[in-house]
Amino acid sequence: MKKPYIIAIAGVSGGGKTAAAKQLASKLPRSMVLFFDDYDFEGPENIIEWVDKGADCNEWNLDPLIQDIKNRTREAFDYLILDYPFAYKHYRTSEWIDCTVFIDTPLDVAMARRIIRDFSSRSAKDILHDMENYLTQGRRGYEEMLKTIKPDSDIIVDGKQSLSNITDELYERILNDQSFRSQF
Repeated sequence: MKKPYIIAIAGVSGGGKTAAAKQLASKLPRSMVLFFDDYDFEGPENIIEWVDKGADCNEWNLDPLIQDIKNRTREAFDYLILDYPFAYKHYRTSEWIDCTVFIDTPLDVAMARRIIRDFSSRSAKDILHDMENYLTQGRRGYEEMLKTIKPDSDIIVDGKQSLSNITDELYERILNDQSFRSQF
């Protein structure tokens, strides 16, 4: 049995990576998605301090995800899609990944999506608190992704597009990437 083609999709929070991973899985035959947020990883206690000291992805213990990747490669999947923030930056997961995607969503668009997604039933006070946290701390983490994860990705797509356009583009580019790699 051949190993599934493993695609890692990254982007800032609110950038569309989870929705794109799900929709891409519905287009690709015999595929499944693993979501980074479904795991409880051992990692830095203070994310902002971690970002400020260089955001070394290897400080995260990703053993549960790695074990799931290994287990899924033994199953009859053609594609394994990871909703995963680190692209090739974590040395233990990078050996498994065939293609990395970065959904390049402007930070204002991502923030608006986050507010709609996360605060639809919350108070204005909650929204204002989150905005203050974003301005004083969180934005640095997003900027770090733009500086380190985006350039390390094989495919970069415009996150301002509709979800269907993003997944159509990913579908075509992934199939082309596979065709190109199979020639060697």
